[in-house]
Amino acid sequence: MTAQLSDAAASAAKLPGCAVVARMLGGSPAGTAAHMRAWLLIEYPGPWPSDALELALAEAFPADKRERLAELRDEGLRPLLIRQPGRHTREPHLAGRRVFVGGTSGPHGPWMESFRINDLSDLADLDLDAILEGKGGIGKPYQGPMFLVCTHGTKDMCCALLGRPLASSLGATYPGRAWEVSHVGGDRWAGNLMVVPDGFLHGQLDPDEAHAVVRAALAGQVDPEHLRGRTAAETQWAQYAEIVIRKQAGLRGLDDVVAVAEKPVRTDLESEARAVTVRAGKQTYEVTISRRAVIGRGPSRCNAMVAPGGYITENVTLSS
Repeated sequence: MTAQLSDAAASAAKLPGCAVVARMLGGSPAGTAAHMRAWLLIEYPGPWPSDALELALAEAFPADKRERLAELRDEGLRPLLIRQPGRHTREPHLAGRRVFVGGTSGPHGPWMESFRINDLSDLADLDLDAILEGKGGIGKPYQGPMFLVCTHGTKDMCCALLGRPLASSLGATYPGRAWEVSHVGGDRWAGNLMVVPDGFLHGQLDPDEAHAVVRAALAGQVDPEHLRGRTAAETQWAQYAEIVIRKQAGLRGLDDVVAVAEKPVRTDLESEARAVTVRAGKQTYEVTISRRAVIGRGPSRCNAMVAPGGYITENVTLSS
């Protein structure tokens, strides 16, 4: 039995990662971002075990506050760990660690603030509802954007193998703006790069493509080519429809394209479908989308099987 397990492990080690398999199968990251419209970013240096975020939150908040955070997460508040790019030695305690809070919508649009703490327990009295509501006044204003690259390799090796080169390259060019971040979801779309507080998540990036995303963000624009979605969109259908219109209309401004309504529709295909109404500049479009049947499956060393799936644009019409 031991020999059989060893042989199986050796075979699995030779398989490509899930992100490589997703590319091989033609998977597209469009419409795959998790719902996030506000962030609590906690500097947490050193190696990250797979449950690093849970450990940090347990140290930072009492049980009732963690329960409230879980409720607010369902509404779009996302806690994440961040660290500077580079080699990570064990630093269990960091005096004056940085914390960033912000969101896609505040009194004057996207906002970000920062402050320092001496211990994670200093976060216990933080007003989590105020962060989600975009009230601000929690720390000092911070002029974004920040560029967060998922490198959480203990969650999925692809995040480390494909994310760390991105974080290293961006960190060298944009010191202080580029950070490594804990798991943001979607391992198969590594390398993953999220721009906050604008709230756009990009995937399947190499370092050159990541730099293109950053240059666009610094100019107040969105690069749609590898866009997973606008994280504040209510659904992934809306995310996908917005990307379709961005590419079709050539609109790159942060607020140029916004989904405003969605309804189920019937199609000839045996699959779920939606019609999404999208405001794009002075025009309004209706985008009909159906979920694409699984186009293939492939084994990976990250998961037993990878089946990217995705969406199909059935129709785009200009509404009156």
